[in-house]
Amino acid sequence: MVYKALTIAGSDSGGGAGIQADLKTFQELDVYGMSAITAVTAQNTLGVQGVYPMSVEAVIQQIKSIAADLPPQAVKTGMLFSSELIRAVADEIKHADWVKLVVDPVMIAKGGASLLQEEAVAALKEYLIPLAYVITPNIPEAEVLSGMKINFMADRKMVAIKLYELGAKHVVIKGGHDNSELVTDLLYDGEQFYEFTSKRLITQHTHGTGCTFAAVITAELAKGHTVYEAIQVAKEFIHAAIGEELGIGSGHGPTNHWAYRRGVQVG
Repeated sequence: MVYKALTIAGSDSGGGAGIQADLKTFQELDVYGMSAITAVTAQNTLGVQGVYPMSVEAVIQQIKSIAADLPPQAVKTGMLFSSELIRAVADEIKHADWVKLVVDPVMIAKGGASLLQEEAVAALKEYLIPLAYVITPNIPEAEVLSGMKINFMADRKMVAIKLYELGAKHVVIKGGHDNSELVTDLLYDGEQFYEFTSKRLITQHTHGTGCTFAAVITAELAKGHTVYEAIQVAKEFIHAAIGEELGIGSGHGPTNHWAYRRGVQVG
């Protein structure tokens, strides 16, 4: 069987995040990748120089074309930019009855540029998160979605419960923005908390880690694995991708998407 995954997200001209990171990740994990592009960004490792949204009609037609002929086993959403687009995409996902939906609530680029309009946050919470099989915010994104400040693991658990109550079946709050020596990602499935911990790697080449992490989960779900199993692979994939630097660009460089396949072992 050929497993298929669809990413609904923005294009990153620098190739490190967004659609490009998702398709690279799917390919590395033996999953056939498809895309619906929501916006074209002009960006490099130094930052985002421009964001050019696609029309809602263009995005929805891409999704309809995939649904009609190449139905995916799992779907990932990334940068959706506007409240109108979020509502329309949510409607299409519901209509297609795509259950294995991974929502990566992309809000801020590594350089600090906002990638999600303010009114879109409310739409995300109302229309898309209730459809999510997994939601994967980082700490700043989880704070925006919950309206709560996260300082400690106890705070993160409270926020995870709050996001679960919005309708997401599984909540993963990533720990990359924490300041500890270890990176701990927290999973909440409505009943139990699970922690996935790895050693923090000090580098500025981390562009696209969030997109890639969620894309790994999407690919593994497409292959029939559990959320717990998918996160385990995502941790290993990201650790290798950060650990074997490509070292390109003058700013926040991209991660190495082929490191995991090559069996790179990072301390």
